[in-house]
Amino acid sequence: MDANVFLPTFLIGLREGLEATLVVTILVAFLVKTDRRDRLRFVWLGVAVAAALSVGFAAVLQYTSAHLEFERQELFEAITSILAVVFVTWMIFWMRRAARSISGELRAKLDAALALGPLAVVVTAFLAVAREGLETSLIFFATVQGATSTWSVVAILAGIGTSVALGFLMYRSAVRINLTKFFTWTGVLLVLVAAGILKYGVHDLLEAGVLPGLNTLAFDISATLPPTTWYAELLRGMFNFTPAPTVLETVAWVAYAVPVLVLFLLPHRAATPPATPAATPTPVATGGDR
Repeated sequence: MDANVFLPTFLIGLREGLEATLVVTILVAFLVKTDRRDRLRFVWLGVAVAAALSVGFAAVLQYTSAHLEFERQELFEAITSILAVVFVTWMIFWMRRAARSISGELRAKLDAALALGPLAVVVTAFLAVAREGLETSLIFFATVQGATSTWSVVAILAGIGTSVALGFLMYRSAVRINLTKFFTWTGVLLVLVAAGILKYGVHDLLEAGVLPGLNTLAFDISATLPPTTWYAELLRGMFNFTPAPTVLETVAWVAYAVPVLVLFLLPHRAATPPATPAATPTPVATGGDR
């Protein structure tokens, strides 16, 4: 097994898959508890269309990359890497904020959709899952660029499969997961993965000639960390850490990872309601002149 490919892609599949699975679980549980099982087929239809769209999007990315000239291919992969970093960053902060309220929001949307009809239910389920699916496709493509091992596909499917199993068990109340802690720890790992994807994107820009400094190294520890060792391959696969990075790659990695990790790990402050102004005391009548 190619561990350096398997681990990061499994994490992406697990994290993104669990988000999508939670959405579907909430929608299904709501319909079952409100005795509207006849609407379940519309939810599954929306999920199926979203899944098909995600697979098609991944295929388009792969096809486009494979049919470009070298410099344009490098530029295309750099752009997809940067977009993937943007989506990962937005996703982990959104999930950190919305983890406690997502259930109620989804139920409210589905309740409104049920009043509109079957098509609205399909669209609600589709939109809830499609965002996660498209993000997964983009991040997966950016993570496994240049990988020749088929383990990347196995890893993403294993991650998604694990998330589906966890969702089913949660629906059956067989397991209970502290989602706040889960999304915090996986969020930290995904910040580091995203920093590696950004570093890869900067390297592609260097290869495409858009940025200078392809041969300007920040440091070279190849003698201490031989690139062919398993632990060097693991670091490269998980976080795109290489023993001899360029200056721009290193600056990009640090400039992203450090502030994003600090912001992500800061205590989340709940919004405080505005203070109620003190009531103006009512004047007491003391009697006027007679």
